[in-house]
Amino acid sequence: MDEQSDVIVVGGGLAGIAAAVCLARAGLETLHLAPPSPPDRRTSALMMPSVDFLVAQGLISAPEDIGHALTAIRIIDATGRLIRAPETLFDSTEIGMNAFGWNFANTVLLEQFQKAAPTTGLTTVDGVVNTLRREDGLGVVTLSSGATYRAKLVVGADGKKSLIRAASAIGTHEHQFEEAALVCDLELSRPIGGTSVEFHYPHGPFTLVPAGGRKANLVWIDEEPVLRRVQAGGPEALIQALHQKSQRLFGNISLLSPSVVFPLSSLSVDVAGKDGVALVGEAAHAFPPIGAQGLNLGLRDVSDLVDAVTRSDRRQPDWAREASQTYAELRADDLARTGGFVDTLFRSLLTEMIPSQTARASGLWALKLLPPLRRKAFALGMGERKLL
Repeated sequence: MDEQSDVIVVGGGLAGIAAAVCLARAGLETLHLAPPSPPDRRTSALMMPSVDFLVAQGLISAPEDIGHALTAIRIIDATGRLIRAPETLFDSTEIGMNAFGWNFANTVLLEQFQKAAPTTGLTTVDGVVNTLRREDGLGVVTLSSGATYRAKLVVGADGKKSLIRAASAIGTHEHQFEEAALVCDLELSRPIGGTSVEFHYPHGPFTLVPAGGRKANLVWIDEEPVLRRVQAGGPEALIQALHQKSQRLFGNISLLSPSVVFPLSSLSVDVAGKDGVALVGEAAHAFPPIGAQGLNLGLRDVSDLVDAVTRSDRRQPDWAREASQTYAELRADDLARTGGFVDTLFRSLLTEMIPSQTARASGLWALKLLPPLRRKAFALGMGERKLL
């Protein structure tokens, strides 16, 4: 006989486990299908609304015990273009906060989320999902092992190539960029403190994110062949390129981890949920690592999903359809606003057109000189639901 739960969550990433734990803690019998995967060596810069959500849900306790505070953002226009933007510093004290957010290692977050799992109401199974179908008002999920599971609500947290999304016939809009991102961990001669430093180059930013002491996490966006060529040259060639890109502002640089290059793309969906299916994380949205929005947006997905489910009357046989519709409505504005913000920002960094250069430079001058506009920019970048 097939096993049945209230909810099935498919996907073993941070958004998936956060959804499974939060739904189980909300009182739903939850099955988490999480295929084994290699450790995620990346980091996530989470803004304070996301950190507050994690603390409120019991997913983490004290952020200072596991992360590094992000107290300022420094933007340096290194494009060499005809019209350049001013160097700009955003400080969290301007909005009365000690930090904009915290930078966490993804492996540490995963460990914390796993520790937060309730002892009852949540079952985790390692397995790869092969199919999803609806039958008698239930989502029926079949694994490659042949095992079958049923639930009223199915949550797809299975990434950009989501099987749950495809099986639910939810349309997508995708774009593949020519750029890629190179990430690795560094040690600097001169520490950056709590300041995230962004050098804006013609093909994307070169960003150093605080990782404690003299450590920093690098996210370097450039044309993919350029990054592959530098990486193929070995550690010495990479360090030489890093010195050039950082303009040696922070002295000598050494590598603390191997570098990884991954292509960049964007993805959006027509709806985030329907017919008893809800999409969270990269199953619902993906874009270049600009403005620290990826996991922040995914955690807002989880927050709204828990809200939609707890609003529904689970005594009714079709509560999951109602919850998925409510979830889609709750997510629509945020997904459109954040997706548009990141896409516009990223494309503005790449364009060579004089009018666009002028607009971008003028925008940064306005942010530099006009406090009310700066506060709105802070609110948007931090994912505030109501802009200041």
